[in-house]
Amino acid sequence: MLRELWQTAKETISDWVDDNAARLAAALAYYALLSLAPLLVITMAVVGWFVGEDAARGRVAGELGAVVGGEAAQGIQAVAESAQSPAAGIVSTIVGVVTLFVGASGVFGELQSSLNTVWEVAPKPNRGLMGQLRDRFLSFTMVLGVAFLLLISLVVSSALSAVGSFMAGALPGGEAVWQIINTVLSLAIVTGLFALIFKVIPDAKIQWRDVWLGAAVTAVLFTIGKLLLGLYLGKAAVGSSYGAAGSIIALVVWVYYAAQILLIGAEFTQVQARRRGRQIEPSENAVTAEEARAAEKSDGKAEQKPVVPRRVPSNA
Repeated sequence: MLRELWQTAKETISDWVDDNAARLAAALAYYALLSLAPLLVITMAVVGWFVGEDAARGRVAGELGAVVGGEAAQGIQAVAESAQSPAAGIVSTIVGVVTLFVGASGVFGELQSSLNTVWEVAPKPNRGLMGQLRDRFLSFTMVLGVAFLLLISLVVSSALSAVGSFMAGALPGGEAVWQIINTVLSLAIVTGLFALIFKVIPDAKIQWRDVWLGAAVTAVLFTIGKLLLGLYLGKAAVGSSYGAAGSIIALVVWVYYAAQILLIGAEFTQVQARRRGRQIEPSENAVTAEEARAAEKSDGKAEQKPVVPRRVPSNA
């Protein structure tokens, strides 16, 4: 058992290094930060339809603070507030909405590319306009999905808070029991989120049993790492060292960490599936990475003009 775990961990780290996952995480964090402002504006707009704009801003900030910590949440809130500017006229509103969706979808395109690299698949070469539109539509759908998931989490959080208050007052030791229940529920929600990411976003076919195992391991790593990173940011005072930009720096550190954990979880999922004899396969609109490289080489050779040898003039 221990030997199996050690071998799986060793292969996961080896694949993580071979895929240059540190660079992939940096690129993913960069796109996430660029997409953060439009994604938050869309999310607050969707939540604001149900609870009001001011309430939406406060609730979203509270939920984000519970996940990323207070200092990083301040950076997120500052980015969102600076991005929310009133539009003048119908044309400006339409252009603004389109720009928001295009900007917010950038992170999902980069996430798909990173997971494709980890799972050794690639989009089919020369897919044409329909393939590009399909990817963009998926990104738009993920943007709306994030907004509605946050809305659902707000409702669930309110209900759980009410249940927790009741248990703390009605049952002996109810507060401790509720903390355990709350931790388990949080892990379950995060596991479900990672499972959806692994199953839906990449151009790959993967069985649910491999998805759930990888998502559960990723959720545990994410939860443990979140606590350790919160302690580090609090003790090291990373944010205060940079003055006014401190909250943004803390946010950058947190986003990069989250991207690393996500890619490590994806590597583990791929290794675990391979060790069980269930290789991750490309979807209908994708090919293996090896096939994609072969296609690129053949296209490159086809584009090269044949070299005609020069005729040496005869002395005769």
